[in-house]
Amino acid sequence: MKHKIILVDDHKMFLDGLLNILEEIPSIEIVLKTDNAKTVIAYLENHNPVDLIVSDISMPDISGVELSAYVKNKKPDTKMLIVSMHNNPSMYHKLKQINVDGYIQKNASKTVLLEAVKTILGGSVYFSEMIKQSYNESLFQSQKIKDAPLSDRELEVLKLIALENTTNEIAKQLFISRHTVETYRKNLLLKLDAKNLAGLTKHAIYLGLV
Repeated sequence: MKHKIILVDDHKMFLDGLLNILEEIPSIEIVLKTDNAKTVIAYLENHNPVDLIVSDISMPDISGVELSAYVKNKKPDTKMLIVSMHNNPSMYHKLKQINVDGYIQKNASKTVLLEAVKTILGGSVYFSEMIKQSYNESLFQSQKIKDAPLSDRELEVLKLIALENTTNEIAKQLFISRHTVETYRKNLLLKLDAKNLAGLTKHAIYLGLV
C-alpha cells in the first residue's frame, strides 16, 4: 500500500524538484501538487486521508504554520513536514508547539529530504541537526539575557547597533553623547558575553529586535 503525499509550495521550480525526487520512491504516491494551501484544505475535506503533507512556510494565502495547525486539529493522523528557506529558532519552537512532525531547510540535500520523509512516515519526528542546533543556541542566549537582564535603553542601543547605525547616529537618535553610546556598547558586550558587533547583532535577532 502506497503512502499518499501532498506537496504545497508557491515556488514552482522547488515544487517540481520535490515531485521529481519523491516520485522515484515506489512506496509513495503524490496525490496533489499545488501552490495554494486552500487547495490542500479543500482536498482534505473532500477526499480520503493522506499520510503526509510537505509544505513551505511562506505562502500567499495561508501560511504553512496555519495549514499545519489546521491539519493537526482536523486531521491529526496526517503528518506535516515543513520545508523552509529560514533557520529560525522561534519558528522551530512554534512548530513544535502545534505538533508538526518535521522541519528542514530548503537547501538541505536530497538525502536529508528522503531521510525526513522516511522517518516521519515511520512514525517518528525529524528536525534537521542545523535547526536543532540553532534552537539550542537560542536557548543558551536567552539564558544569558535572563541572567543579565537588559534595561530599556540597552535594548534600544542593541537594536540600533543591529540595524548598522554608527556611534554618532545612535547618539543623535537617542539624544545622548557618543561617549555614552560607547559605554552602552561595552556593557552590552560584557553582559551578553559577545566578542564583537556581529555577536551583538545575533543577540538582537534572538530577542526579536530586528
